[in-house]
Amino acid sequence: MLESPSIFTTLIAFLLVLGPLVVIHELGHYLVGRLFGVKADAFAVGFGKELAGWTDRRGTRWKLCALPLGGYVQFAGDMNAASTPGPVDDGLTPAEREQVFQFKPLWQRALIVLAGPMTNLLLAVAVFAAFNLAYGRIVATTEIANLAEDSAAAQAGLQVGDRIVAIDGEKVEEFTEILPLVVPFPNRTMQIAALRDGREFVVPVKIAEVIETDGFGNESRIGRLGVYAGTAEVVEVGPLEAVSLGVEQSLGIMRMMAAGIGQIFSGERSVKELGGPIKIAKYSGEQFSLGWSAFVSFVALISINLAFINLLPIPALDGGHLAFYAAEAVRRRPLGVRSQEWAIRTGVALVLALMVFVTFNDIASLPIFGG
Repeated sequence: MLESPSIFTTLIAFLLVLGPLVVIHELGHYLVGRLFGVKADAFAVGFGKELAGWTDRRGTRWKLCALPLGGYVQFAGDMNAASTPGPVDDGLTPAEREQVFQFKPLWQRALIVLAGPMTNLLLAVAVFAAFNLAYGRIVATTEIANLAEDSAAAQAGLQVGDRIVAIDGEKVEEFTEILPLVVPFPNRTMQIAALRDGREFVVPVKIAEVIETDGFGNESRIGRLGVYAGTAEVVEVGPLEAVSLGVEQSLGIMRMMAAGIGQIFSGERSVKELGGPIKIAKYSGEQFSLGWSAFVSFVALISINLAFINLLPIPALDGGHLAFYAAEAVRRRPLGVRSQEWAIRTGVALVLALMVFVTFNDIASLPIFGG
């Protein structure tokens, strides 16, 4: 068992994870807003009371706030940090109207909102691409070289020498493609298509539920077929392939996140598996103690998580604003300011309630409480 990092190390690591990711996310909004000529009234890292800040020559207040759990860019025309559209004064000059977010074309507003999560996603792609370029990729065929005793695959009739070609209709060509189709789905019955002596057959396999424990004692519930690949080799990749793999890896993680949310709603997973800031801080410290490679990989994972969460169609999040714009595109006119205000208030309440819930989850999972 590895020794857990100190509270000080954990706090520093947490700030090194969340701080830059929040800045990168908000810079995405800010820079695309500037590209389209929108004035930013404030760029904040954190929420609540301002601890330090300055105002630049464009009139933007750059500030660090007391609660380091996010950030925001408040554009001209926004009523508050949640980007609730405020009442627009018809007495604005043409030059002033050009700088107000609400007066921009729909496609520009959508791109400004989308820029935040996309910047987080691009950061993760860049990290994975750099690792792919530096370390190459692992290549192994889907031929079964060994089977775990009494494994789900063995009980279903799969044998050594069979080559898996598809899982639930999704083709697989390399062994690494099997893992994301299996690991997130413990106890789910899957249709495994395989080749034996040149003939394809399909068998239903119920994945074994395995509780996996890492070096710090953190437990995760995963699915396992119990099949093992043969000899694997590391193949060098060029820059273009490295980026292409980085995109695939990032989107694959997002798909697993979406699947996890779906499992929670369907009852396949417990809401207790949701984590919040305390758990992120704990994992940040642990990964930081393992070295820069593990830590940077973790940063990329959290960056994807931040992008995914912000794209959820919840008012007050980026995805909620994009949903407003989709409605506007269909209706050929924007939703009323009052309607958006109430929707965003509801969204803020929902997000806050979720934050409270996952924080209690985090606290309950701490060793001192028997978690």
